[in-house]
Amino acid sequence: MTIIKSAEEIAVMREAGRIVATVLQKMKEAVKPGIKTRQLDKLAEEEIGRWNGARASFKGYHGFPASVCVSVNDEIVHGIPGNRVLTEGDIVSLDFGVIFRGFQGDAAITVGVGKISPEALKLMEVTQESLAEGINAARDGGNLGDIGAAVQSFVESKGYSVVREYSGHGIGKDMHEDPLVPNFGSTGEGLKLREGMTLALEPMVNIGGWKTRLNSNGWTVHTSDGSLSAHFEHTIAIRKDQAEILTLL
Repeated sequence: MTIIKSAEEIAVMREAGRIVATVLQKMKEAVKPGIKTRQLDKLAEEEIGRWNGARASFKGYHGFPASVCVSVNDEIVHGIPGNRVLTEGDIVSLDFGVIFRGFQGDAAITVGVGKISPEALKLMEVTQESLAEGINAARDGGNLGDIGAAVQSFVESKGYSVVREYSGHGIGKDMHEDPLVPNFGSTGEGLKLREGMTLALEPMVNIGGWKTRLNSNGWTVHTSDGSLSAHFEHTIAIRKDQAEILTLL
């Protein structure tokens, strides 16, 4: 678990986060019908090369073969970019991280491909709003369960489900650190949050049930019932009052 104590360290994490946000924005602008998912990965690699000393966190991480996780429709997370062509109406999750001067940044967005259905749009909006609810619940002196409870209650009030088998995480000098940050839970339970903790919050929300299945490629996670899924993520730092979002442009 990383606890940020110095202004220099938080400045580096802000810069790592800004790089992540900038590259995600470039990929978002490139998403359109007819593009192959591997082209988004290539774009991310080209963009990250513009920052001296920055490199992609995911490529080679436990053997993952790409710089970006590109997950389409019923794919929740860890989609491997390849020759799949995006088509009108798809929704695509883009999950990206960087290492910069020894610290990590990690964020995700879900993007519609061309004109998408009202159902898909609502799912994306609810997922993004649930991330905001989780961030608002994260503060010094609170509990880890406050975050999950805020996400879960919001999502379920809209008739959707939160994935329980994958979660957010601590982040700092390593991509995945303690603690796990579930997207479900009970207010007042779990680890006490302290100022300086840095966490990656990432609600994954399904239209159908919350259960998942693993693709035969050993990486890509799908909804077990084939329903649509959306994913949004920010890296944050715990403050006494409102948490600071580090992965902003």
